[in-house]
Amino acid sequence: MDGRAAGRLILKGKVLSFTRRPTGVGDAGSYRYHPQGIVVIDGGVVTAVADAGAIDAHRTAGAVVEDHGDRLILPGLIDTHIHFPQTQVISSYGTQLLEWLAKYTFPAEMRYADPAFAAEKARFFLDELLRNGTTTAVVFGSSHLGAAEAFFAESERRNTLMVAGKTMMDRNAPDGLCDTAESGYRDTTALIRAWHRRGRQRVAVTPRFAITSSPAQMEAAGALAAENPDCLIQTHMSENRKEVAYAAELYPDRAGYLDVYDHYGLLGPRTLLGHSIHLRDDEIARMSEAEAVAVFCPTSNLFIGSGLFDHDRLERGEHPVRIGLATDVGGGTSYSMLRTAGEAYKVMQLRGQTLSALQAFDQMTRANAAAIGEEAAVGRIEPGLTADLVVLDARATPAMAHRMEAVDGDLEEELFVLMTMGDDRAVAATYVAGARVGG
Repeated sequence: MDGRAAGRLILKGKVLSFTRRPTGVGDAGSYRYHPQGIVVIDGGVVTAVADAGAIDAHRTAGAVVEDHGDRLILPGLIDTHIHFPQTQVISSYGTQLLEWLAKYTFPAEMRYADPAFAAEKARFFLDELLRNGTTTAVVFGSSHLGAAEAFFAESERRNTLMVAGKTMMDRNAPDGLCDTAESGYRDTTALIRAWHRRGRQRVAVTPRFAITSSPAQMEAAGALAAENPDCLIQTHMSENRKEVAYAAELYPDRAGYLDVYDHYGLLGPRTLLGHSIHLRDDEIARMSEAEAVAVFCPTSNLFIGSGLFDHDRLERGEHPVRIGLATDVGGGTSYSMLRTAGEAYKVMQLRGQTLSALQAFDQMTRANAAAIGEEAAVGRIEPGLTADLVVLDARATPAMAHRMEAVDGDLEEELFVLMTMGDDRAVAATYVAGARVGG
């Protein structure tokens, strides 16, 4: 199914798209903004962005105009770390990471051995992402090939750009969830051959983390990465202090947690390292050198009690590290990237750091697209890019509308209201390749 809108579509509203990383509050040079603008879409692709006064020059016969008034039109939001099999794990009480995995996550993921069950949950998962304005995500599957295939089939049906992988894990998990080094390699290879770059689908090499992969499986994952250099690599690292200590016990010959991945050829510019909280200085330097991405998962880090991500140490330190922002459902407590950005702001406040609204919205769009290597396709509203878009309403709830009475047209204040008070209710519409799929 193509899923692209037929004919010309013109969206009217306040059009905002970032061109570079904002330095902080007031950095108007980091974005393009049309307070009364239009986005012209043909065949699912943006063909023009202009002030609304130019609409007649773009209004061809049969063109459809959708007027979103004073709502904001932005690139679709991008989530760089989320777990497809954990939709019924979210909001599970108590315990920290290793106990939480054993008590809640592993039993839930075992159910995905049934492809029909996985297909049903894929429909819910993608519904929920789109309802929250998320049009692209980097997704962990279960260890079952059939579940990953069901996920890609549903994503293809909707024409969403999704990056996903069959999770590789051959130890320290229930037998029904474990694969082997050989089967993990074989299944991931089959998934890549069937789905990688088939339309808008992308496959990621996905060893869950060092604790659940033996050295043999890490070697197999490294072989997959070497054989498929345009695939992302996604895993977890340094989320919890007990986890860090356990990884050191399991890999005593390695210089540290990061060195496990580095040793097996899993560290590079296409590597996404979920959490990355408890890092040594030498690990930060090596991540910077390798151009790997540290993925900030604020609601999960808080909910499971893992720690406070040190954003400025990574972004602004001696050895800058690329950063992604993510929900990490189901350890994370919301599918909403808006709520995720709001919690990121609070985490950084506790660190004595600041996150401006401009930086947050750049991160959710352009910067996250760059982090996953898809900046040429999504993350901005520019001619030639796919029309994955979200329309946000800063007056979506009575409390937000009441707050907005005092904003007086200030863009940054409006964005800050959205990221601190907004959630799925603020999503007025979502478009995938120019086709309206929500709102």
